[in-house]
Amino acid sequence: MTENADLSSVLDRAATGGRITPEEALDLYRSAPLHALGAAADAARRKRYAGTEHIATYIIERNINYTNSCVTACKFCAFYAPPKSEKVWTRDLDDILRRCEETVRLGGTQIMFQGGHHPDYGVEYYEEHFAAIKKAYPELVIHSLGASEVEHMARISGVTAEEAIRRIHAAGLDSFAGAGAELLPARPRTAIAPLKESGERWLEIMEIAHGLGVESTSTMLMGTGETNAERIEHLRMIRDVQDRTGGFRAFIPYTYQPENNHLRGQTQATLFEYLRMIAIARLFLDNVAHIQGSWLTTGKEVGQLSLHYGADDLGSIMLEENVVSSAGAKHRSNRMEIIDLIRKAGRVPAQRATTYEHLVVHDDPANDPVDDKVVSHLSSTAIEGGTAHPELKLVETS
Repeated sequence: MTENADLSSVLDRAATGGRITPEEALDLYRSAPLHALGAAADAARRKRYAGTEHIATYIIERNINYTNSCVTACKFCAFYAPPKSEKVWTRDLDDILRRCEETVRLGGTQIMFQGGHHPDYGVEYYEEHFAAIKKAYPELVIHSLGASEVEHMARISGVTAEEAIRRIHAAGLDSFAGAGAELLPARPRTAIAPLKESGERWLEIMEIAHGLGVESTSTMLMGTGETNAERIEHLRMIRDVQDRTGGFRAFIPYTYQPENNHLRGQTQATLFEYLRMIAIARLFLDNVAHIQGSWLTTGKEVGQLSLHYGADDLGSIMLEENVVSSAGAKHRSNRMEIIDLIRKAGRVPAQRATTYEHLVVHDDPANDPVDDKVVSHLSSTAIEGGTAHPELKLVETS
């Protein structure tokens, strides 16, 4: 399919909610005019959210990184340290709970509890920590981890993935954050994360979780040397599982950051490639409700543009983030700025819950929040001098 008329026909079908094939998606991703692709994706979004299509959402959350000790040594990662390295650290439970308290005080509703694949942390570690967080702050949603962490903790504890999921869910985990997907097709995944489980296994664990009532998001890391066809294959793999389970709440593509890691920026995704992916994801993933723009890795202006290319959500004011920041993502924001970005994109901003219900709709600028303390990266090991509580120290571990 190379004729413009054929591309237009496929765009028209997808814009009205019709399903497109992987082959059609690849042709559109490669060849459709950028603005036509974005217009079709925006039409699909408007149709899906008829009645609330004027709203775009954000969430206030905190990413608490509990350790940087990791045995997987992914080539794109600038955050991890080998387990025996002198650079290894871990946060104690008091430190973690203080960060949770601060999140609640600043109006945050969700935490993402993520770190390295520590060689000693099995299911029991996560049970203890999730239970403590839920006991102290039951209002916080624990939207954390992913299939890779499940595979790792199950191996450490000698249990099945299903048992690991049941136990951490009972302890307090509400949903999975979709971490560790990176690229699901075998060739690019092996190239950048050879010690991780396969893409098929990642999806299998997510399918088990969905069957147990634990929903998740899905993600894609763009720009590590994958082909366009492999990007579309990643989407196909997600869509096939979603057809069976319906458990993926959202799809979130983000771009590889080139600093301080083994790939050293040899390949990267352009901002136009990113916008095309946002649009093609909205058109191809007809069974996934939400598409999230990632201003953290692409910048606020591109995040704003993503709202015109099929995205309905602008992600989070992330009170803390260390992983992609360590690799060079330097974009910062605050609640007032995110609200302004959404409004200037022609949409009405709304703070959402983890499950995407609207908590506060900012339909009147006169009533906008003015608390300038709600800023991204309030506390971060990746920013020099950036700690919310200087008295809390990282604990050295072996």
